Amino acid sequence: MNSVTFILHKPQLSENIGACARAIKNFNFNKLSVIDPKPLFPNDKIIATSVGAKEIIKNCKVYNNLESAIKNLDYVVATSSRFRNKNIKHINLKDLSNLDFSKKIGFLFGSEASGLSNNEIIHANCTMQIPTNPNFKSINLSHSVIIVSQVVSSFINLQKSKYTKSQKIKSASKKDIQAMTNLCIKHLESRNFFKPSEKKPIMLENLRSIFYKMQLSEKETRILSSVFASLAKKGRLTK
Repeated sequence: MNSVTFILHKPQLSENIGACARAIKNFNFNKLSVIDPKPLFPNDKIIATSVGAKEIIKNCKVYNNLESAIKNLDYVVATSSRFRNKNIKHINLKDLSNLDFSKKIGFLFGSEASGLSNNEIIHANCTMQIPTNPNFKSINLSHSVIIVSQVVSSFINLQKSKYTKSQKIKSASKKDIQAMTNLCIKHLESRNFFKPSEKKPIMLENLRSIFYKMQLSEKETRILSSVFASLAKKGRLTK
């Protein structure tokens, strides 16, 4: 259970934050992170609605941005009520049984008003929809958290070892991938790659999406970083 983190991106209501803490404790989880919460954190209303989960609020980590919140995770699942026309893997609740819960996994939930944007979605390895009435897909934030908590808890309790990958291969953390991606972007910017300028945001979004959804190892990220650095040096010498 300690390998799973529930992440609330820009939550707007104190009651929902407290209810989310209560929800994850119901199923024996204890790691909650919030990114740029709208209400003062913590506050009396959050603590009151968390009921018996005050220690989760006390130990909750608060971040200013999404990249900081996920950098130490191995795998991130973004929840969304709508299908995204992006080249990213889409899963449903039953597919969570295939996750390796010995790794650090984060479940990312968007704000009550707007959910997650495409720019936030691309930081995840996959997106997941909770099956609902197709004519009424809106689910309260804490309800979404408790549904995912219950399903994940049941899979963890039932899951037996299914993975035979060598223990010597260590998956790259989000921090490793972020560093590699930022190095690539830095060198591309030095070569004036992102043009026309108005297309730069979508180009960056697509580039990050490519790297974040790849199942890279630590060694592979180091190799790619060396490749980007070497190509940049060669470009300067032959320019």
